[in-house]
Amino acid sequence: MPKRNASRSGRENRYKTLLEKIFFDHYTPGATEVVFERDEFVAAAKKLKVPLPKNLGDAVYSVRYRIAMPARVVETQTEGHAWTIAGKGKARYAFRLAKVSSIVPNESLVTIKIPDSTPEIISAYALSDEQALLAKVRYNRLVDVFLGITAYSLQSHLRTFVTDVGQIEVDEIYVGIDRHGRQFVVPVQAKGGSDKLGAVQSEQDIALCREKFPHLICRPISAQFMADDLIALFELTVEDGTIKIVDEAHYRLVPAEQISSDDLAAYGLRKTQR
Repeated sequence: MPKRNASRSGRENRYKTLLEKIFFDHYTPGATEVVFERDEFVAAAKKLKVPLPKNLGDAVYSVRYRIAMPARVVETQTEGHAWTIAGKGKARYAFRLAKVSSIVPNESLVTIKIPDSTPEIISAYALSDEQALLAKVRYNRLVDVFLGITAYSLQSHLRTFVTDVGQIEVDEIYVGIDRHGRQFVVPVQAKGGSDKLGAVQSEQDIALCREKFPHLICRPISAQFMADDLIALFELTVEDGTIKIVDEAHYRLVPAEQISSDDLAAYGLRKTQR
């Protein structure tokens, strides 16, 4: 295990080194967007005399979603803004200086107990926080409960190409319908542990919906584990490059007998008040 971790750390450091060079090859003080091509990795690796990554797309993907931006790049940020990497089309990307989005679960929000329908064998063998979270959302129909629609999982880990964005991956995508016959497409991004929500991913989800499902109503969701396996669901939108919360709810999956008559009375009162 230590050897594997060291190998991953070395690969991630190489990604940062290459992206840092590419950034400063194009950056000018005051710039808010720095565009680059994926094949620039070849020249950068040759110039720096470091091994060229086998998967150039993974280098970009890692800094977009998994690892921190290179420190020297971060130093050029302005207060309240942070560099992200967005797709600009096929094999084309841009560092983009965007407002910092702080989307974290509201600790003071009430908890809603849901009878746990997750098959025990799924809970036993889920391989990661993200997989476990997606499975719990799916088996307990939390998208339906949260949005008030009937929703069906269309595909997990959907990889597709979106015009002017490039290749993207959606953790899971649902389609659904409500009592009025309106039809919806619901891209879901799952965040476990210390992962943070990103405006870039939400923008990509919305772009996917617009291009692939133009006649459906797009309602992007993020699911996030909190302490003690509490699940926070956010319905999101993007305004002026910043994530905004449309709605938020916290669910705890419990055995049915742990939902008391007092719990049910409280839920009924909340519904009446709304």
